[in-house]
Amino acid sequence: MKQIIASPHAPKAVGPYSQAVEANGTLYISGQLPLNPETGKIVEGGVKEQAMQCLHNIGEILTEADYNFADVVKSTVLLADMNDFAAVNEVYASFYKEPYPARVCYQVAKLPMGALVEIETIAVK
Repeated sequence: MKQIIASPHAPKAVGPYSQAVEANGTLYISGQLPLNPETGKIVEGGVKEQAMQCLHNIGEILTEADYNFADVVKSTVLLADMNDFAAVNEVYASFYKEPYPARVCYQVAKLPMGALVEIETIAVK
């Protein structure tokens, strides 16, 4: 059985997808852009501010589904520029504690709305 998760404190989806889907104790969170949920616009600043907003949005969705960052088992980080890897790691480490979830990071040609970073997440209870 699957349940659609939608937090009013995270940005609405910018396409035909759900913020998150929970199925059999696993929460799949769609890629979160650095959107301010109140304005629907990308937050001002650089990649650190954008990564912070992505992770804040993920936190709101985790909370809505009654999960937390300790339940995260896998993250995928998409960067517009791999030179931002260290800066994003710094922000990422402020949200996660050891033992860290598995993670992969890719540089992509372009992200929606001109974002510098997008993060998707899988959590398990």
